[in-house]
Formats: sequence, C-alpha cells, structure tokens
Amino acid sequence: MSTAICPGSFDPVTYGHIDIIKRASKIFDKVIVAVLVNVAKNPWFTIEERMELLRKSVSDIPNIEIAGFDGLLVDFAAEHDADAIVKGLRAVSDFEYEFQMALTNNKLNSEIETVFLTTSAENMYLSSSIVKQVGLLGGDISPFVPECVQDEILKRIRQRRN
Repeated sequence: MSTAICPGSFDPVTYGHIDIIKRASKIFDKVIVAVLVNVAKNPWFTIEERMELLRKSVSDIPNIEIAGFDGLLVDFAAEHDADAIVKGLRAVSDFEYEFQMALTNNKLNSEIETVFLTTSAENMYLSSSIVKQVGLLGGDISPFVPECVQDEILKRIRQRRN
C-alpha cells in the first residue's frame, strides 16, 4: 500500500490545494493531508479549524486522511510509513524553494521521495494569501474556495473588523 503526505499550512484551503490533493489521491493508495504548525506564519485559523475545513472540503475523496503536525516533515512521514511527499508547484518561483526542501528531506531520510505535481492552469495564481486579501478588500472569493471555507473566511473578516 503506497502512502503519500501532502503537507501545507492550508490557511485556508483553496481549490488549488484541493486539486493537488485529488490528483495525489489517484496516484497513491492513501494520502495524508498534513496540516502544519508554521511558527513563521500568523494563521487566521487554528490548526483544528484548518483540519476541519479540509475534512469538509475533501469529504468526497475516500482515501484521504487529515492530520496535524509540527516538527520535521520527514519525521512525520516516517511515523506514518509514507513512501512520498507530494508538493504542488504553481510557478518556477515555487520550484527553487521546494527543490531545496526536497533535497534537505532526502538528506534527512533517503527512503521518502518527493513528488512534484504542477498545478492546473486555472489555479496557477491562487494562494491562501491572495484569497484572504481579496476577501478583506470585499471581493468575491467564491471562485477560489469551497462554500464552507468561504463562509468561515467571511466570518473571520467580520470578527477582525469588529
């Protein structure tokens, strides 16, 4: 049974993330979507909220699990007997950083491969940061995120304004 880890902060999950997760689920028997605690970021949503939004957003994919983690990704992958780490690439600028991370992860654990999936053309520009910015400025975020995620973003924006 092949297992892949699809890591990210998912703050919030977007259609771009979901596209990569769905495509990974067709390649691997099991995909663990690993929601990371990133101390370098100031998230809008707690890790529990992000995990719940992911569960709702990918509930139609049977071979997906959602888990939270902090620490080294390769350690998390090894603990879950993962064969691969799946990373989505939007642009060449993503590749340089992700390639560096893949080489580092390989040095830490050569048993776990990194697989890169390029994003679909319709999601190349999409990021969680852009979704939050568009939402904050009153724009329509429905093309970027599932309805359940949109509702939570709009609630969070109202809370920030009050």
